[in-house]
Amino acid sequence: YGGMGLDFSYNIAVAEELGNICCAGIPMAIGVQTGMATPALTRFGSHELKQQFLVPTIAGDFVACLGVSEAGAGSDVANIKTTAVRKGDEYVINGGKMWITSGSQADWMCLLANTSEGPAHQNKSLICLPMNLPGIHVAKKIDKLGMRSSDTAQIFFEDVRVPCKNLIGEEGKGFTYQMLQFQEERLLGVALALTPLETVIQETIDYTRQRKVFGQPVLHNQTVHFRLAELATEVELLRSLLHRAVALYVEGNDVTKFASMAKLKAGRLTREVTDSCLQFWGGMGFTSEVLVSRFYRDLRLVSIGGGTDETMLSIICKYMEILPRK
Repeated sequence: YGGMGLDFSYNIAVAEELGNICCAGIPMAIGVQTGMATPALTRFGSHELKQQFLVPTIAGDFVACLGVSEAGAGSDVANIKTTAVRKGDEYVINGGKMWITSGSQADWMCLLANTSEGPAHQNKSLICLPMNLPGIHVAKKIDKLGMRSSDTAQIFFEDVRVPCKNLIGEEGKGFTYQMLQFQEERLLGVALALTPLETVIQETIDYTRQRKVFGQPVLHNQTVHFRLAELATEVELLRSLLHRAVALYVEGNDVTKFASMAKLKAGRLTREVTDSCLQFWGGMGFTSEVLVSRFYRDLRLVSIGGGTDETMLSIICKYMEILPRK
């Protein structure tokens, strides 16, 4: 369908390189296209759907977005309220989605909606939804703390009709498909964060080497260069965990625990690195003129998007079997 047929480790290699772009919003938008909106279609979609949606998306002619989160259901995917009711050979969609990356410009959405009244984990389906259909309203582009170069939209659906043939895979399997996709999304998110963290540390080294306070470079203070050495070590440890998880995933293993651990650590480390480094920049770090302040804002999303830190901890606890059984 236009791709190179390579395994997932190549996605990670590309994601690490995309981190050289000096704003996190652009790599995130690319990541949504390659690792969030299209994996379920690639795995489970019909040949016809792949021709219609996947081919132009891979070619870059279509922008894709992922419609999962809602105002009352972010990490709690099972709690989404958007419905897609089958009427004849069409689904009629009503509801809304929130925090949709690339939502203002997307050509189509990989939509998760409730297609029946059954149990929450068995009543959801994924649907390829063209964004130019009547009844789709892009309410607003959300003004955000960071990732400001990436448009994030709130979207409403009012009696939107889409052919039933746009269903990805089997009806009722949408939650399962989405959970499978989340592991790739989270590993991709970790990879996208690694290079910016290295960049922030190196730029801080360069700045504190030339910036003098009380007659000596700031870098020559032991508390500064020891802290930077600690942070660099943490980044390398995160990279090792990521690469181990990816290697296991490529071999066909369930890496939910390791992906969740890596996502948790990435979220916390992005906060730790950017906060510590910004401090060493002093007043200059509090301006919009330096990269460290931009990454301080942009990378704060890593602990929220794609599953919060708290959600990752819950998943890890489940796999460690340290929570009481219901």
